Amino acid sequence: VQLQASGGGLVQAGGSLRLSCAASGRTFSSYAMGWFRQAPGKERVFVAAISRRGGVTYYADSVKGRFSISRDDAKNTVYLQMNSLRPEDTAVYYCAATIGATSDRIYYSGMSYDYWGQGTQVTVSS
Repeated sequence: VQLQASGGGLVQAGGSLRLSCAASGRTFSSYAMGWFRQAPGKERVFVAAISRRGGVTYYADSVKGRFSISRDDAKNTVYLQMNSLRPEDTAVYYCAATIGATSDRIYYSGMSYDYWGQGTQVTVSS
């Protein structure tokens, strides 16, 4: 599967952005999806994950209550709605995919993912 992330940009603190990740192929519904981010000079870290059917979601503590992950299997797309953005959310955001072992399995380790998008830059100004 090939992934294409989009929707990044420059936003003021307190603002919102919605990232999209479009996947190729006809088996998108078989994949569990995740979002990760990498700030300058730091390692890539987990942000959010969603199960194969969308019934289970999981978030990093740093974004819980502010970010929301969702998916539209008819459009082969996963979304990351980001609200109440902070300067510390500034990073390149990556989407990732892996075959979900079960319909409710989520994955928060980058090592669990087999496919990665190219990343989209999110910059939050103070």
